[in-house]
Amino acid sequence: MPATLVAPDTGAIDDLRALVRRGRVRLALSGLRALEAEDLAPAADRTAAQALLLECHLAQGDLAAAQALAPAVALDDRAEARHALAELAAATLDPDVAVERYLSVADAPDADPEGLRVPWRAGAALAMLRAGRRPEAFELARTQHALALEHGSPADLALALRVLATTKPDGLRAPDLRVALALLDGVEAGRLRAQLQTDLAGLLLLVGEPDEALTLLRSAEEHASSEDLWPLLNRGRRLLERMGEAPRRRQSEVLAVLTAGERRVAVLALEGRSNRSVAEQLGVSVKAVEGHLSKIYRKLDVTSRPTLVASLSTSV
Repeated sequence: MPATLVAPDTGAIDDLRALVRRGRVRLALSGLRALEAEDLAPAADRTAAQALLLECHLAQGDLAAAQALAPAVALDDRAEARHALAELAAATLDPDVAVERYLSVADAPDADPEGLRVPWRAGAALAMLRAGRRPEAFELARTQHALALEHGSPADLALALRVLATTKPDGLRAPDLRVALALLDGVEAGRLRAQLQTDLAGLLLLVGEPDEALTLLRSAEEHASSEDLWPLLNRGRRLLERMGEAPRRRQSEVLAVLTAGERRVAVLALEGRSNRSVAEQLGVSVKAVEGHLSKIYRKLDVTSRPTLVASLSTSV
């Protein structure tokens, strides 16, 4: 972890905030935990870090960790803290409560006039949609889109287009999503890109275009898996299952079902070692290695060493 990510100053928070915007959630979490462990930052920076940490936990689907941070974040009246609590409400409470909290961001003492630095209109529009308030959601999405066109970055505009497409009353979503994805060419915004890819893939499946949908879903799956974005990853995998496609799982995810001893044997097998070589490396008998392999095959639903190696080698 670069030293700038753990320095107790506002620059460290800005760096971590930028990582989250770029979709580097795991690295941001590492930096935030380092800041928390140092416990040297000013109080204002600590609460800013907690608000950002709350949003990272939500991105990874860890509601319990996010909820545990809520009381501390609620002590901060700034825009990012209000937005973090709105995101938590959207994930756990009645959508009308979430709408109220999103709208309150505009009244925060440090709120920017355009509402792009902390994109509260996006969250509010989606919460309104879930509450059955589509006309209001669409109007808010149009306002965000207009502001992003005039003042925003390509990522700001891509987000605005995603929300606009989702809230449109006519259902013509795909063109906006394609434009949004094109705006992200050359832009590091992995999470937003994966969200757009998953949205578009769902639409393509409805109109019978599975090949492009599969390409989009595999790309989204790769990013979501690498950053442990479980809500997004599971949404994409449900679409893959609907297509009859198996998910690609990271080695750590595949091996998680094994015991520590079985994992050691599996990792050495992946290196191409013979049973005797594995036994010598671990200081056990060849028979013990064979017993471990039998259990590994059963747990991972494979039938032989070549299929085990193939299964682990093709994991994301």
